[in-house]
Amino acid sequence: MNKYYHSATILQWAAVFGALAVGLGAFGAHGLAERLNEMGRTETFETAVSYHFYHSLALLLLGGIMSIYTSVKAFSISALLFVIGIVIFSGSLYVLSLTGITWLGAITPFGGVAFILGWVGLFVGAQQIKKGNTTV
Repeated sequence: MNKYYHSATILQWAAVFGALAVGLGAFGAHGLAERLNEMGRTETFETAVSYHFYHSLALLLLGGIMSIYTSVKAFSISALLFVIGIVIFSGSLYVLSLTGITWLGAITPFGGVAFILGWVGLFVGAQQIKKGNTTV
C-alpha cells in the first residue's frame, strides 16, 4: 500500500466534513433560521457548526502532516477521534436543534471528550517528531 494512502483518506474526510459544515451552516442561517429561532436553538446549531468546521480544519492539517510523518500512529488516532467528535458532538447538537430531543444532550460530552483526546493525540505525535522517534 502506498505510504500516502492513509493521509489522502484523511484529507478526503476533511473535504467532506468541511463541505458539510459550510452547507449546514448556510442552511441553518437561511433555510432553518425561523425554525431554529422558534425552538430557541439557534445558538446550539451555531455551536455545532463551529466545532464541526474547526475540526474539519484540524483533519485537513493532520492529513498534511501525516503525508510527511507517515509513521506517527498518534496522528491517525487523533484524526479518528476528530471524526468521532464531529459525529457525536456536532451531530447530536444538530439533531437536538432540529428535533428538540433533549436526551441527546447527554451524549454530546462524549464527542467533546473525543475532540480533547484528538488534540492530545496531536500533541503526542508532535512529541514523537520532536524526539526524533519517527521516520519521514
